[in-house]
Amino acid sequence: MLVNILAVGDVCGQGGMDFLARRLPELKKARNIRFTVVNGENANVVGVTPKQAERIFAAGADVITLGNHTWTRWEMQPYLREKPRILRPANYAPQCPGRGMGIYDTDFGKVAVINLLGRFTLDNNTDNPFVAADALAAEAAAETKCILVDFHAEATSEKRAMGFFLDGRVSAVWGTHTHVQTSDAGVLPQGTGYITDLGMAGPIDSVLGIDPVQSVNKFLGDPPRRYEPGTGAQKMECCLFTVDTGTGRCMKAEGLRIV
Repeated sequence: MLVNILAVGDVCGQGGMDFLARRLPELKKARNIRFTVVNGENANVVGVTPKQAERIFAAGADVITLGNHTWTRWEMQPYLREKPRILRPANYAPQCPGRGMGIYDTDFGKVAVINLLGRFTLDNNTDNPFVAADALAAEAAAETKCILVDFHAEATSEKRAMGFFLDGRVSAVWGTHTHVQTSDAGVLPQGTGYITDLGMAGPIDSVLGIDPVQSVNKFLGDPPRRYEPGTGAQKMECCLFTVDTGTGRCMKAEGLRIV
């Protein structure tokens, strides 16, 4: 059976949340999308609150993934323990609350979702994501052929390497974190769907979702202060993967930009 699976880039701020709520349901209906993963890492601009996570689920997400701002909001810690459909990177220390992989029942069978955090320039005290990916992919493969990986990382090289490392072992690997959609959506040689970065759901006239004036002034030397989201027209960037549930192979990967 061929099914359409959608991965949505980092949701940024209130504008991105509002746009996701308006446009995700109609996209799911128009493209017959059966399973949706949304990165909610920046719903609060930096981090996400439980209330915002609930709104992302209400918009149509089946699973929410996170990243390097997982621990920004302390109130997320009990939420991560209680809610199996929100994931934090699996390569955080094992005593951290929450989980980095989930296996979920759907109307077309089981789907595994793995969330990982890159190490290059992110300066996080995490385990090696490649070692973690190796173990988790093997664990998931015992239960399902449909395995999805959100790799939240800075460097395009680290993301590309992860794609080839997992090629043929998982259905899709996508990158998040850099908020700029890349043009390399496609299927790797052994059948894994791939895109280096999904992009984001948030303001078009911004610097990675942030007010451009603030961002420019930061580069000019302004002292640090709380990020302010950009305003105006919004977008939702994502990737649509068509997966054969019988083999786990991706047949097509298509980058989408909804404005």
